[in-house]
Amino acid sequence: MPVRGIRGATSAPLNTRDAILEATRELLKEMLEANAASDFDEIASILFTTTPDLTATFPAEAARELGMSSVPLLCASEIDVPGRLGRCIRVLMHLNTDKPPREIVHVYLREARCLRPDVTSAQ
Repeated sequence: MPVRGIRGATSAPLNTRDAILEATRELLKEMLEANAASDFDEIASILFTTTPDLTATFPAEAARELGMSSVPLLCASEIDVPGRLGRCIRVLMHLNTDKPPREIVHVYLREARCLRPDVTSAQ
């Protein structure tokens, strides 16, 4: 079975643990639902990045709270590009799926919709 990448991003209103985890949970749930992934065993791994202004917690904690205890997770910091969207959480989920790439649904929520208007216009 092929592994496909699913991209997603969202924003947290504040640099607090609760705000980061709530935004991340919302994004992960939406990514899974949009791609009909009902079993965490289908997830090969997830890479999370945050902008440098989000430091209160690791977004991977949200995945663990959802029950993804066997999924390999990694958090990293984004490049600090001046003038770009702040308080942003990005996700690259690797999913084992027979879906062709054109059927993968990438999800951009909240303020992060501006990152990929070509993708979010259909949401």
